[in-house]
Amino acid sequence: MAQALSLRGVAFSALFAALVVVFGYVSIPLAFSPVPVTLQTLAVLLAGGLLGARYGFFSMMLIIVLTALGMPLLQGKGGLSTLLGPTGGYVIMWPFAAMLIGFVVSKLRSNNTAAFLTILLTMAFGSLLIFVTGVPWLAYAADLSFSKALAGGFYPFIIGDALKAIAATVITAAVRQVFPLERLTGHGHYAVRQQTVSK
Repeated sequence: MAQALSLRGVAFSALFAALVVVFGYVSIPLAFSPVPVTLQTLAVLLAGGLLGARYGFFSMMLIIVLTALGMPLLQGKGGLSTLLGPTGGYVIMWPFAAMLIGFVVSKLRSNNTAAFLTILLTMAFGSLLIFVTGVPWLAYAADLSFSKALAGGFYPFIIGDALKAIAATVITAAVRQVFPLERLTGHGHYAVRQQTVSK
């Protein structure tokens, strides 16, 4: 039977959703592309790394649902037209990237070099995963050839996303030593210990 969402987990999910919104305002427009450089991907990676698959997915899905309902959460814009715009393909993959990262990171029980490298590779893969839907949708929505969509929606972001993956790995590796997944979400061993203490 599926475990219900915890209040703690929902609260942290909302916090990371808000972080995506805030990071969206750290934006550098590119003259040759409708896709700006932002810090949003960093928040997506951190949501997966720190909240796990379930709440990482939930936090990013909050962004999509609320944006679809008209809330101006993506660089001050909202509504279905925003999700169907040139950058919508990137946004729609955020929950799945966070879920994948969360799934892998939650399986790691040590903080050694191997675990660090695993987190780094997972962050990099999760970051690349966003382009899988982002670039084709950019080509469609902006009426570009696929090569031009790559030139405007992938190549300019490779170095920046690599740096974000490194930053997310360092932050995740450090935070999970102090605040493990179970403590942030209220599930797992931490929740069991809390129930035992309360009894």
